[in-house]
Amino acid sequence: MSAALDYFKALSDDTRMRLMHVLNRHELNVNELVSILEMGQSRVSRHLKILTGAGLLVSRRDGLWVFYAAPAEGEGRDFLDAVAPFIAEDMTLQGDMAMAEKIIEERALKTRQFFNAIAEDWDELNREVLGEFDLAGAVAEAMPQAPRCRVAVDLGCGTGTVLERMLPRAEEVIGVDGSPRMLEMARRRMADAGARVSLRIGELDHLPLRDGEADFASINMVLHHLSEPVAALREIGRTLRTGGLLFLSDFDHHDNERMRSDYGDRWLGFDRAALTARLSEAGFAVRKADLREVRNGLSLHLILAEKE
Repeated sequence: MSAALDYFKALSDDTRMRLMHVLNRHELNVNELVSILEMGQSRVSRHLKILTGAGLLVSRRDGLWVFYAAPAEGEGRDFLDAVAPFIAEDMTLQGDMAMAEKIIEERALKTRQFFNAIAEDWDELNREVLGEFDLAGAVAEAMPQAPRCRVAVDLGCGTGTVLERMLPRAEEVIGVDGSPRMLEMARRRMADAGARVSLRIGELDHLPLRDGEADFASINMVLHHLSEPVAALREIGRTLRTGGLLFLSDFDHHDNERMRSDYGDRWLGFDRAALTARLSEAGFAVRKADLREVRNGLSLHLILAEKE
């Protein structure tokens, strides 16, 4: 009974209802919530503390930022699912959700603008982080050999470094990126490959690929740029055939805030448990996992997963 009272008390306020409504769909930080509700930070923070204390929100610290979202499981999740049908979306709640979705779209736009701006320097920036580690070679080694690998896809393909190494091991390679400038540079790199290469512009949560089109996919140092990594992983799962393989590389969790300003990172990496959980949620089973130290005090997860 006491838990139920805590839940009802936590929601018995207009502001907390607004916060709960938007955070039930999106993970947002305090500054973003201040913009959505058009309230002072101290007021928003106080209501977030009440909701978190009641178990209706969870917080996640990532470097200097703290993000809030509804819990994915547990009693708080069960309670929110039970009351959701009784929350009528009035004009205020609809406006909050529209503003939240605008913020998510602006995040994606800023990321795209960032990568367009640094496309010419991207390979060098990667070398500054990876050092002598041959990431493209690691991806190629993880691929099944043709003819088993009919179609291989590199998601967030950038300037085409990985695509170039994929090509000898697949009948066809597809590169997807949200930056037109990056794709133009990849097109130059792959100019001699002809019809075996397809370069497509698109976002990772809405890929320009058919269901089950690919046998192998890779996504390298991309997840930490995305607002909703699980949504991207689910979309990748849609495009892979059952039994298809996904090679994922991304940073282990770190506290290097410089990665946000210099490389446009949104997440400061992920620990292995978090990546494994996200892959499982998206329908993948991890088959192999390794951790490789690179430069700047960073380490890189190298994970091979199979679509179940």
